[in-house]
Amino acid sequence: MFNEVKKSIQWGEDKLTLETGKVARQADGTVIATLGETSVMANVTFAKQQKPGQDFFPLTVHYQEKYYAAGKVPGGFFKREARPTEKETLTARLIDRPIRPLFVPGFKNEVLVMCTVLSHDMVNDPDMVAMIAASAALTISGAPFMGPIAACRVGFEDGEYILNPEIDDMHNLRMNPEQRLDLVVAGTKDAVMMVESEAYELTEDEMLGAVTFAHEQIQPVIDLIIDLAEEAAKEPFQFEAPDYSDLYEAVKAAGEDKMRAAYAITDKQERTTTVAAVKAEIIEGLTEEQQEDANLGPALKKLESSVLRGDVVKNGRRIDGRALDEIRPIVSETGILPRTHGSALFTRGETQGLVVTTLGTGDDEQMIDALTGMYKANFMLHYNFPPYSVGEVGRVGSPGRREIGHGKLAWRALQAVLPAPTDFPYTIRVVSEITESNGSSSMASVCGGSLSMMDAGVPLKAPVAGVAMGLVMEEDGSYAVLSDILGDEDHLGDMDFKVAGTENGITSLQMDIKIAGITPEIMKKALEQAKAGRLHILNEMGKALTGANEFSVHAPKIETMQIPTDKIREVIGSGGKVIREIVETSGAKVDINDDGVIKLASNDAEAIKKAYDMIHSIVAEPEEGVIYKGTVVKVVDFGAFVNFFGKRDGLVHVSQIENRRLNHPSDVLKEGQEVYVKLLGFDDRGKVRLAMKMVDQESGEEIKKEEASE
Repeated sequence: MFNEVKKSIQWGEDKLTLETGKVARQADGTVIATLGETSVMANVTFAKQQKPGQDFFPLTVHYQEKYYAAGKVPGGFFKREARPTEKETLTARLIDRPIRPLFVPGFKNEVLVMCTVLSHDMVNDPDMVAMIAASAALTISGAPFMGPIAACRVGFEDGEYILNPEIDDMHNLRMNPEQRLDLVVAGTKDAVMMVESEAYELTEDEMLGAVTFAHEQIQPVIDLIIDLAEEAAKEPFQFEAPDYSDLYEAVKAAGEDKMRAAYAITDKQERTTTVAAVKAEIIEGLTEEQQEDANLGPALKKLESSVLRGDVVKNGRRIDGRALDEIRPIVSETGILPRTHGSALFTRGETQGLVVTTLGTGDDEQMIDALTGMYKANFMLHYNFPPYSVGEVGRVGSPGRREIGHGKLAWRALQAVLPAPTDFPYTIRVVSEITESNGSSSMASVCGGSLSMMDAGVPLKAPVAGVAMGLVMEEDGSYAVLSDILGDEDHLGDMDFKVAGTENGITSLQMDIKIAGITPEIMKKALEQAKAGRLHILNEMGKALTGANEFSVHAPKIETMQIPTDKIREVIGSGGKVIREIVETSGAKVDINDDGVIKLASNDAEAIKKAYDMIHSIVAEPEEGVIYKGTVVKVVDFGAFVNFFGKRDGLVHVSQIENRRLNHPSDVLKEGQEVYVKLLGFDDRGKVRLAMKMVDQESGEEIKKEEASE
């Protein structure tokens, strides 16, 4: 009934298995990949005909984490998986980016790739398994896919690269100083296609070494996919890229010179308008048959690409007249919004980001329900890209995959320099509003985010800057690496290579390739050129930071205190009674974690002090020989009970009230009276012994023996 094919290898610490032929047999390609006990099913289907008028490649990738994979029931009211989480969206992008350029040029049939996490062992991250499964499913599907690719994750600890580190080792790297890298690399047999990383000030050589190490480690996986395909692959789909060379020559003859003149305009809006007008002129000059040709769009794009790329490689001349390694003019400003906790406006050429920082308390931390369990995040970065930033009219909705991806890239770049939560106990939210865009708004978010947090008084270890690099490679192998690329250079170029970091090293690297990979030589040159650009941008950013940044008067004040874990129950009280009383009485927010760290937050310093004193009185132990101020709570024949330390009471014996004989304690004491008492010690049963007679009841000072004898 089933025609199963299964292939396995030992890959790192675990066994990697690819199997097909038993499940989802009506899909064009289905592969279940298993690493350890983490299994992901990838299903590929593609349309056998192109939709009429389709002028782009409609590839859709979905990645789904099913809670049953980890033996969990989803949270929330509906108890089923709903809209994609941030992790699912980012993983879908990870899969999409390296496979998209490997479809045969001109193929525009709709393709759907679905990856479903079926089992999760809490050790191996399913995102890498999903990328391998998707590649294998495409390879056997018969689709015109020029793969396979494979992917792996790399860590860096004690100077050693680690293949596929465990999930726990990669979680919250900021609190794990030994582990300095979370790098994902995808590539073919010959070249690297995609890089995504979170790093902790690695040098360019260390980062390049990690990418090279990853490319070497994925080779056995590529061989495994080829081995599977040799037995299980379907017949290749018959597809030939359309030949529109005659149409292209007609388009070129009708408007090459005009297009070249249009691309010589440096202002983006004027250039865009002129390019559109030139396209319209070219179309008018064509025959009716040529105008109706479905390949007219690709022919026009090829002309644009030829004009832009040829000048760059041959003459070293870019659209806006800059040198290949030149950064556009930069203006950095901080403190531009009066009521926010921190704000910055970062402008680089025609790209601009208004970035705002908000500081919150522990109550503002983001709760994340993941397959690996529930955890909190105290640093968030949200990126918004409204249509007006590129002079367009468009629909505004919830953040899309691009916004989530760009925000995560900026998050990775900045979180490496954040202070430890114990040193700066605030929840930090950074929002980047892209107000203008012409290339690399995500890197503008990094620069603006760094400035904005410093304006808010966040003690960053160092400022961070980012720059986007581009590549133009000709068929003869000649190439040019471009610094600080424009939108058109990104759109018509071969690489988008973003590098962010401090003066000391790289904190984030992201690379996407539109051609069949790049060599280590090109990557090394791009990293070196990016470092020079990054240092230049950091220097320009420094002009906006002329002095010490004061903590915002509008931000909440937070102090921390540590209590013994066995005292947590006493501070919280039965049903939370005690902690509610502390909050209501003091007016401060109180947040306690399982380690006994308490955060006290308020805009009023007195409220924080009051809450601190109330908690201290609960958890601290009274010290023998110390004088305390207390309140008489009960008078009895043999003395008086005084509440002197939080909720702790002690007995002042009648003989310890005054230096004279009293008929009854009520002669000098009454309930509710405030008195000063000295802790004499504890009796055999642990009860407190207090005394009043050696303490001046007006000043609270101890009476010296000479004064007492007088």
